Amino acid sequence: MRLNKHNKTFLPQKEAINRKWWLVDADGIVLGRLAAKVANILRGKDKPHFTPFYDTGDFVIVINADKVKLTGNKETQKVYYRHSGYMGGLKEISYQRMKTTHPERIITHAVRGMLPKNKLNRKILKKLKVYAGSEHKHQAQKPEVFNI
Repeated sequence: MRLNKHNKTFLPQKEAINRKWWLVDADGIVLGRLAAKVANILRGKDKPHFTPFYDTGDFVIVINADKVKLTGNKETQKVYYRHSGYMGGLKEISYQRMKTTHPERIITHAVRGMLPKNKLNRKILKKLKVYAGSEHKHQAQKPEVFNI
């Protein structure tokens, strides 16, 4: 049986995937909108050779994570949960406390929720670099500025 050339599935080769570095400034940007854009870049959905089961995305550096903004009453009501795996091991931390102790985790948590829930999630999330301040250690990669 011969396949028509139009019915073949395109699979990108590893050598053909050119990964770029993007710099995103989170100062004054709404968390959900920021996370959606970053997740699309990390996953590669903005590229013509996007394949759902391949990692074709770019690297993203997010700076000023401590200046990200929330809408409505989420600043006072939002709570992050985690579980230790033991009985009664549910821990909760408020948004204000998370912002003072680990502001990078706020963006990482939001982006993780917008990625597929499989092994690809962990592989894609390694390409996300989040920093609380305006300084980062990836100048050698010459990141391009991404305006949201």
